[in-house]
This record gives sequence, structure tokens and C-alpha cells, in this order.
Amino acid sequence: MRFSFVYLMTNQPNGVLYVGVTSDLVRRVAQHRSGLIEGFTKRYGLKTLVWFETHQDIVAAIAREKEIKHWTRTRKVRLIHEANPAWHDMWPDISA
Repeated sequence: MRFSFVYLMTNQPNGVLYVGVTSDLVRRVAQHRSGLIEGFTKRYGLKTLVWFETHQDIVAAIAREKEIKHWTRTRKVRLIHEANPAWHDMWPDISA
């Protein structure tokens, strides 16, 4: 079974936030970290993975991404704090 992921990237604790969706979290975060993706994440240097959740299929993941994108910043920060209060970069955890 192939999973899909919704994730949050930042440039520093309590910094700029980006919500994304992918079916390959390791590849996608590696692209963000290397600056291969033009646009918002590259412009703001968003290279730190601070939160993600797994979904059974891409349709569910896309629906969740859209939901989170409409949340207030405060609610997104609360989501991060619940799972990752220190805003630890989760890249080493997923890339090992």
C-alpha cells in the first residue's frame, strides 16, 4: 500500500509556514531542502520539516491539506506544538 502525506515546512521556529502534500515525503522534503522547487518554499528558505501526517490515499491527503491551508496561523502552530513542541527538524527521522 502506498501512503500519502500532508506536511509543514518552516525556516525557523515560529517562522514562515508552508503546507504541502505528497506521496513521497522523503523525496519531496529533499527537494525543498536542496532548493530544487521554485516558488514559495525556495523564496523563504523553508527547509525544516516540523510536522507531517500519513494518509491511506492521496485524495484524503489533499482534502486534509486544503483544510489546514484555511486554518489560522495560530491553529497551525498549535498543531506543530502538539507533535513537535521544540520545532525539531524531522528530516533526520524520515531520511534514515
